[in-house]
Amino acid sequence: MMFRYELSGGPFLRLIEESDADELFALVEANRAHLERWLPWVEATRDPEPILDFIRAGRKQFVDNNGFQATIVDGAQIIGAIGFHAVDWRNRSTIIVYWLAEDRQGRGTMTEAVRALVSHAFDVWKLNRVEIRAAVGNVRSRAIPERLGFKEEGVLRDGERIGERYEDSVVYSMLAKDWPSPRRFLGSLPASSP
Repeated sequence: MMFRYELSGGPFLRLIEESDADELFALVEANRAHLERWLPWVEATRDPEPILDFIRAGRKQFVDNNGFQATIVDGAQIIGAIGFHAVDWRNRSTIIVYWLAEDRQGRGTMTEAVRALVSHAFDVWKLNRVEIRAAVGNVRSRAIPERLGFKEEGVLRDGERIGERYEDSVVYSMLAKDWPSPRRFLGSLPASSP
């Protein structure tokens, strides 16, 4: 199970591998203060084991045709991750999740990665809806769906618990009929759908 999807300027996406656990953990450690503010899983990630569990779950997700998790790589260095929370085949919808090292933000890398996953969801899997959620105060994360033309649907009050506090979450969506063409998609990933 291998794929590589080139983003402009050098970075690329590839399926997450068990061998990535130590490097991903080191990246989380180096960005802990930045990531802990917005991502609930960071606080509990104190060694590579939770990352390895996540990787194994992501690999199973891929095998089960329930989405996938990918690393974002620049050169030989992992700089972030992106994936599908799961695929709701009955309702033809999914949620995209992502994070990026703080020093790699502001270059358009994540916007391009999200664009690729959205195109794949619509063109290959023939889904109808893609959703992205972000904390109200996470301006950088919210900028991505806004830049890509997602519609803001509303706010989930106390939508996510991060440590001992709750954050309101903004819900964004894109429907297949509203997604612009032409599209590039992750052609080597599974094209089948239930």
